[in-house]
Amino acid sequence: MARLLAGLSLGYFLVMLDTTIVTVALPALSPSLPAQQWISNGYTLTFAAFLLVAGAWSDRFGARRVFFTGLVSFAALSGLSALSFSTLMLIALRALLGVAGALLVPSSLSLIAAAFPAPGARAKAMGVWAAVSGTGLVAGPLLGGLLTEAFGWRAIFLVNVPVAAIALALSRPAPPTPARRGRMLPARLFRARAFPLGLAAGAIVNFGLSGVLFVLSLYFQETRGYPPSMTGMAFLPVTIPTAFNPIFTGRLVARVGPRVPAVAGFLLMSLGVLVQACSTAAVLSVVALAMLGFGVSLAIPSLLTAVVAAAPPDLTGVAGGALNAARQAGAALGVAVLGAVLAGTTTSIALVTASALLLAGALVVAAIPAARPQPVG
Repeated sequence: MARLLAGLSLGYFLVMLDTTIVTVALPALSPSLPAQQWISNGYTLTFAAFLLVAGAWSDRFGARRVFFTGLVSFAALSGLSALSFSTLMLIALRALLGVAGALLVPSSLSLIAAAFPAPGARAKAMGVWAAVSGTGLVAGPLLGGLLTEAFGWRAIFLVNVPVAAIALALSRPAPPTPARRGRMLPARLFRARAFPLGLAAGAIVNFGLSGVLFVLSLYFQETRGYPPSMTGMAFLPVTIPTAFNPIFTGRLVARVGPRVPAVAGFLLMSLGVLVQACSTAAVLSVVALAMLGFGVSLAIPSLLTAVVAAAPPDLTGVAGGALNAARQAGAALGVAVLGAVLAGTTTSIALVTASALLLAGALVVAAIPAARPQPVG
């Protein structure tokens, strides 16, 4: 089971890595802010648009088949992205990568649900899954900066190919899941209040995270004059907590339910972004970004558990796809909205805007009904 969980987590790691790995490389890809936004959002928009379809396909055709198809497609499209010779071609390939990434998320979630049927064990497995994949989300800027400075921007896409091959090898023991007929977002998913609230919270958490990373990447490079590698290093305080804290979060959720950790995560994110907005001191910046990292790694695994627990067993793929569609729609909006605020005002105002929305997210997750704690064993 450990090998399978590692393979499934690496698949989701690739998806999250590609969400942010271009962030630090954007100035090298194009000097135009609108072009930078499209290169970033070309991936997240199609990813969000196809997640519900991918969730339905996962339930209808079997999660194992959909997951493997997504992995192979992701590797092939990443290789083609490295060969791009124009901005338009890169945006188009990034859009196709978003479709391939969409196949990976709900299918991996369904396979975890099938492999770990006990609620406590499932919560711990989702904590590991979120830890590995969450590391990809915030390690993207660090890795992207190092690769761009050392080898050029094409390397940020080539790195996906060997990772996809490893994920494919590790996930081969994945159990077949029964094919089920169904439709997207059946009405019965909304009978549990935790489901729509979880979707709204998922959109807010990624609005804040992706938007803040986009704004700070441009700020570090264009205002402070950091090179790509140093910009990536500046995000380490965000990266480090996401490497281990979701495992703790999974255990915490199994004991107390998802609501308390999720509220705490949103409050930490909001406060961290506010501190970053109000101070340019290096020490406070490290503290602020660490708060952001701990907040993300508390909020996301808790939301995953809440949404999957609220869904009927035969709709976990659609539920997972819906949550991640909401998250990626939020990510695209975060880059677009905060990018527009940044273009018209200042970095501080853009960050305060994100902080306020994350505070609203804490109120949303506070309204999620309390769940009964589950045994951890």
